[in-house]
Amino acid sequence: MTGKNHRPQNGRPVWAEVSLGAIVNNLRAIQKWIGPERNVLAVVKADAYGHGAVPVAEALERAGAAAFAVTCVSEGAELREAGVRRPILVLTGWWDGEAKSLFEYGLTPALHRLEDLTALERAAAAYARSGRAARQHLGPAWNAWQPGVPANGNGRGRAARRRARGFRQPFHLKIDTGMNRLGIPPDDVEKFARLYADCRHVELAGTFTHFASSEDFTTHLAEEQERVFARAVDGLCRAGLHPGPLHMANSAAIVSRPSSWGNLVRPGALLYGYHQNYAPSERRQTAEECVELQPALSLRARIISVRDVPAGAGIGYNRVFVTARPSRIAVIAAGYADGVVRRLSGKGHALVRGMEVPLVGTISMDMSMLDVTDITEARLGDVVTIFGADGPRRISPFGVARELGTVTSDLLCSVGKRVPRKYTDN
Repeated sequence: MTGKNHRPQNGRPVWAEVSLGAIVNNLRAIQKWIGPERNVLAVVKADAYGHGAVPVAEALERAGAAAFAVTCVSEGAELREAGVRRPILVLTGWWDGEAKSLFEYGLTPALHRLEDLTALERAAAAYARSGRAARQHLGPAWNAWQPGVPANGNGRGRAARRRARGFRQPFHLKIDTGMNRLGIPPDDVEKFARLYADCRHVELAGTFTHFASSEDFTTHLAEEQERVFARAVDGLCRAGLHPGPLHMANSAAIVSRPSSWGNLVRPGALLYGYHQNYAPSERRQTAEECVELQPALSLRARIISVRDVPAGAGIGYNRVFVTARPSRIAVIAAGYADGVVRRLSGKGHALVRGMEVPLVGTISMDMSMLDVTDITEARLGDVVTIFGADGPRRISPFGVARELGTVTSDLLCSVGKRVPRKYTDN
């Protein structure tokens, strides 16, 4: 039996090409747009939206990203083990038994319940007592970016000075401003301040919220969220707390809502080359003109079979597609486990030899089928582009997502782990 050190690589002819150069270009376009007085908290959760968290974070760190955001502790640990040194925010906090990993990997959790503060203080105190709290330096501290709102120096300031003498675990406080998903209610800010006054092993290192629909300019919901967030931050300051860096701007808000920029901005899809689906739709063109982006990912496969079939032949599962004429049907080694989402069955397209051809039949887990009847030169081994460019033609995940009634990130994150990523600096 072949040993684990000689495990064969994925030999299926399907791969994703990821341009780290495009991602860095997108970061620089964002930096230019927001100006030097603000910093970028790069969102690399979900394996950097399917692009590969470690290579992407390494490239962004070299290019000047100030910090990173992930979903969970394991995603943050993966970056640390790869050598990423910048601050890492764990957006959904931690789960039972994970606090030790927060401390040892130097991760910053988001607190979104009052109970989280008590639990984190208790865990940090125990970690400090264990004698393991002399952690190595893990890059710039969050307080390198200050919102310029002074504390009033009351008794809670004395609590901060007590904390300064020992181990302090940083955290970011999330405020629920109207999305009703995660975050403490704004009315609980004073209660939070009272609890925090008694904490000696944790440090408020940032305050943030999340927009529900920053790309929608047909309502005033985003503006109301900004007002609610501002009131909550004012409440923290009145209670004598320094809120740390403020951040609320996601991809659409970065481009189109400068009033929300704070000290940090949190681009996700923007980093990978995609604007949002704005309402009204004319705002998308304006966004593209303000911040020019380069899509970073192409998904390709090779034809592994070509066969001639007569008219009236059923193709694939359940005969959902029946040929209306004698046809040539090509099979590619990519299915819904690879990123060719099943919802494209009967409506998707791909590029072969620079020409657009329809996906036919039901998309399988490992294979999809194309009607290449009109491309007489199509042969076994030809490269098929599912997302990306082939000659002058391009299939954009944004356009496909809009057709399917979903978001670009849904398709990007669907590119499976078994699909090899090939990285370039172009």
